[in-house]
Amino acid sequence: MNLTISGHHLEVTPALRSYVTSKLDRITRHFDQLVDVKVLLSVENQKEKDRRQRAECRIGVKGSDLFAESSHEDLYAAVDDLVDKLDRQVVRHKDKVQSHDRAAAKHLM
Repeated sequence: MNLTISGHHLEVTPALRSYVTSKLDRITRHFDQLVDVKVLLSVENQKEKDRRQRAECRIGVKGSDLFAESSHEDLYAAVDDLVDKLDRQVVRHKDKVQSHDRAAAKHLM
């Protein structure tokens, strides 16, 4: 799995990088056939303070891409919300792939 963590209008510190990496381990625990993961952390220049910190991620899996984004006033909370969204998508993708494999196996018998 290729992991790319980049920042837009902010510096990605080692603490932030390790936090994102540890949270993404939860996704690899559910589905280990990830090709590449690209995470973009950014700070938007908005007047309201509640949704300035933004995290978005694109996960490349065999056959498709999964994308999620999250905004929050705290970047760590945005990453938590992002990983929750991605986790649901990955589990749904895994169930879909497994159900197609079972249907094909039944069809061959």
